[in-house]
Amino acid sequence: MRTCALLAFLSVAGCDGFTTPPSSSRSVTPTMSHGQRGSGPVSRQALLKTGAAGLASLGLWFAAGSDVGRPQAAFAAPRVGSGGPPFSKSGYDLDPLTAEEVDARVDKLTELQKVVLTQAGTERPFQGKTVNGYNGGIKAEGTWVSAVSGVPLFSSDTKYDSGTGWPSFYAPIDPEHVIERVDPKDAASMPKFLQRVEVLDRKSGTHLGHVFNDGPKPTGKRYCMNAASMAFIPKEEPLPVKPSFKP
Repeated sequence: MRTCALLAFLSVAGCDGFTTPPSSSRSVTPTMSHGQRGSGPVSRQALLKTGAAGLASLGLWFAAGSDVGRPQAAFAAPRVGSGGPPFSKSGYDLDPLTAEEVDARVDKLTELQKVVLTQAGTERPFQGKTVNGYNGGIKAEGTWVSAVSGVPLFSSDTKYDSGTGWPSFYAPIDPEHVIERVDPKDAASMPKFLQRVEVLDRKSGTHLGHVFNDGPKPTGKRYCMNAASMAFIPKEEPLPVKPSFKP
């Protein structure tokens, strides 16, 4: 019975190709593979086949962050305080923006960018664009900054092709520029070993993506970010925010 229950769960987790995951309420109706409902008893062979497909899809679910193309309004990222020093070691002011300041800046963005930043949504793979129009897969030298606060987050020096379709980095420019926490959606509904780590821009509290422990050396980390949550600044252009002091 335990095996059957696990396989049934896995079929629900990935039966529709992970682009339309369960809603934030996590209220779902178990279905057969490819979304077809069974009208009679399910054979053990069919259940195992469905479970295998679920396992494969579950792997994609983890790689994608499980929220592809879907807002999660019930779990919108709250306005989080800095929780750290007022200035980073890199010299940047990390005093949190007010809710009014964040709202005013986000209001100028597209609907998708708003969903990603304030509702912890996820752009579709291989289709992401930064708020200033660069493709997420760009390989040019430069700096990736927060779309809201302008604080530098990632450098092209740590960007690599993870094969997932989202901008991936093995380290942030300064760890103090981001907040890493257990994703509230997962904390509310998933066992601890399945919970992901959400990454937020520390100064604005807006959602960036997730970090996983399957990246390359030297950190072994994969910061899987949404292009829609950032702006890309080419190497030859000035950054939108300057450090308050030189470290």
